[in-house]
Amino acid sequence: MITFKKTYAFVILSLISFVLISYSTDVPDAFAEKPHLSRDAVDFLSRTGQAMAEVAEYVKPAVVNISTVKTEQTDNAPLSPFYDDPFFRKFFGDQFRMPERRERKSASLGSGVIVSPDGYILTNNHVIKNADTIKVLLSDKREFIGKVIGNDPKTDLSVIKIDADDLSSIILGNSDDLKVGELVLAVGNPFGLNQTITMGIVSAVGRANVGIADYEDFIQTDAAINPGNSGGALVNVKGQLVGINTAIFSTTGGYQGIGFAIPSTMIKVVMNSLIEKGKVIRGWLGVSIQAITPELADQFKLEKDHGTLVADVVEGSPAEEAGILRGDVILEFGGKSVDEPYILRNIVAGTEPGESIDVRIIRDGEYITLPVRIGELGADIKKAPATFKNALKGINVQNLTPEVYSQLNIPDKLRGVVIASIESGSPSETALMRGDVILEINRKAIADVDDYEARVSQIESEQDVLLLIFRRGSTIFVTLSGE
Repeated sequence: MITFKKTYAFVILSLISFVLISYSTDVPDAFAEKPHLSRDAVDFLSRTGQAMAEVAEYVKPAVVNISTVKTEQTDNAPLSPFYDDPFFRKFFGDQFRMPERRERKSASLGSGVIVSPDGYILTNNHVIKNADTIKVLLSDKREFIGKVIGNDPKTDLSVIKIDADDLSSIILGNSDDLKVGELVLAVGNPFGLNQTITMGIVSAVGRANVGIADYEDFIQTDAAINPGNSGGALVNVKGQLVGINTAIFSTTGGYQGIGFAIPSTMIKVVMNSLIEKGKVIRGWLGVSIQAITPELADQFKLEKDHGTLVADVVEGSPAEEAGILRGDVILEFGGKSVDEPYILRNIVAGTEPGESIDVRIIRDGEYITLPVRIGELGADIKKAPATFKNALKGINVQNLTPEVYSQLNIPDKLRGVVIASIESGSPSETALMRGDVILEINRKAIADVDDYEARVSQIESEQDVLLLIFRRGSTIFVTLSGE
């Protein structure tokens, strides 16, 4: 009996110990104390959220929805592949000829930013390009018809105006002060969803050679930008406009974390010129330039690959009058470093014609400062075609203009130069033709005439050349044999 009682007591004690151990070790989650959220953390996040909400509420009324209607000419598909064959028409007449061109109305959506209380609005040129009607929808649901004040395809900026007063407008900030990692908000109308705001950071500044515009100095951001955001605002935490959202890098057509905005420093110059003069007045130096590579740095005896190399000087240009020579390396323009060709191109373009600027160069190892009086870039300035002694000898090219894009049905995304003429006896006379668009030379993309001449000037006379050209709706490779 005593033994039984001892055994029973032992079992009871063992069970109690097991239960206590289980609650203390195996089942802590159900009864453990909840994670502590400090008041400091809550207060900080609340203040941050409230601050961003205030910025968003401040800028939203200045961002508008832009809808356009345009008339497009469309061709019907031919009823027969032989519709234009003379032999076929001789027997069957004109019954299979293609019908006349038809007109088709198309609509598109974009965004804009009110930059003055009296109704001036910034947007992208591609948003309102060739539009018959421009409708502007404000945040308070009022609708106006927009009038085009001026377009600048070279930066993809346009200014329109609506007949209204006392509008909520946005203040232009200084994009030069932006730092990588800084918080920004993108405001626009993606997919027609009005007053959409997304947040991100500045991923990079000074992005160029993207192939969107002639003058590029983009702000890159990961703030979500989608179709319809074009022309919308990129603002800093002060609610200031630091960029106009322009494009996205995407393989799907939607947001993938890479968006581009035109910086406010470029916006300000273009906007003021369009409003005051109806067109953009740009400075002109008159040089063909190219980037410095490590190989070129060795050839020109530079300590490092910095600056911009002068490949050619236009006769009678401000550069020639100032004494700038081919082979000079431009280090500074007006005290600003120009380590890349696009930097010099943008700075010169933004300089007032007639202004005298000090240009610092290095020539044969010697540092020289030359004063240059900047000219005006205009349609009347004709650059003397460069002459080459290689497979591209005798080819005269021009930059692509909106008129050329339209006449040759060139897709907007393509960049290059168009062949204006080919001299008799040129090595390329039988391989190329007038109207061909040169997109690449030896697998390197061509942006404009300056870029073309810089590339061609490096080709030896006996060297074969591989071209990628756009001709009659398709791209083809063409090889030219050296002499």
